[in-house]
Amino acid sequence: MLFMVSITFSIPEEIRSIMKENPEINWTHIVRNSIEEKAKKLELRKQMLKELKKEEDFNNWAVDLIRKGRNETSR
Repeated sequence: MLFMVSITFSIPEEIRSIMKENPEINWTHIVRNSIEEKAKKLELRKQMLKELKKEEDFNNWAVDLIRKGRNETSR
């Protein structure tokens, strides 16, 4: 079962006026979707950083190997 929580936030009066002029738009849906989309992007970013961290040792080894190769050929 999905439990929903309510949040409250403030917006400028100018924006609220525009919203009132357009009652046919489901503003709650728009805000909910925007928050969900941002939260999913943040989770994806977190997962990607976690995966990159796992590969850090290999990447450091590869960079060191390339640098050693360059140093040996420049002599």
